[in-house]
Amino acid sequence: MIVILDGSPVQFPPRMLTELEKKTLRRKMNSPVVYRYPDLEALLFELKMRTNIVEAAKAMYASGVSFATFSNSRANDRFWIRTPDGGFLLRPGVPPAVAVNDIFENGRLYAFECAGAIIIMMYKAVLETIGDDAFNRHFQRLFLRDWQTDRDLRLITHHNLNETYAGDVLYFKNPDHDPDTPEWQGENVIMLDDNLFFGHGIGIGSGADIIAQLNRARRPGSMISAYLQDLILLPEFEAVRMLTMREDEGEGAAV
Repeated sequence: MIVILDGSPVQFPPRMLTELEKKTLRRKMNSPVVYRYPDLEALLFELKMRTNIVEAAKAMYASGVSFATFSNSRANDRFWIRTPDGGFLLRPGVPPAVAVNDIFENGRLYAFECAGAIIIMMYKAVLETIGDDAFNRHFQRLFLRDWQTDRDLRLITHHNLNETYAGDVLYFKNPDHDPDTPEWQGENVIMLDDNLFFGHGIGIGSGADIIAQLNRARRPGSMISAYLQDLILLPEFEAVRMLTMREDEGEGAAV
């Protein structure tokens, strides 16, 4: 159920939303969970950013980036400084938007693990949603490693697998993984559509496909299957939208 706090009806022009956004909107409207938004713009912002997360996942899949553990990570050193722990620090003077876009444009120069991939896709989605100027203003100290994020990218979690939508981050756990390959203890994925996911290092597939891939990385003789964990992660969409509001306020104050 969707509640718009300013009393506006939940209605958009038919051509304003993609089919995936319409599907998300319908599912939220029919959900027993109450989703509250201050106004229609907040709801539309979430729908658009969810689309951009999905598009970022597809773009990463097509980019040619490689999967690697921290010890073997690599990045384009024109834009990123590789730190001793395998992370990537934005070079001084490099616009954040340029550096993030380079990962998707020159993917063959990059290699990183799946949690870092999730954060990179989130940054790309934020960039596409709020634009270069706002992104460059608010994300000047990017450091890419594991789940570390800029303070302006807030992530929240819940545990209701019945309430998952395109753009959500889920986790397939592999509880009996081969100890010689700890990188396959699980797979962080972006939900692209109903039962369709992208996981860096595995690719695009159904839940069954992801589980089958992880099961190949179990300890020898194991019969304990990988499974989808009830942990869902997503951006705090309203906090990201407020970045654009802060931008507008700053422009207004300067006039």
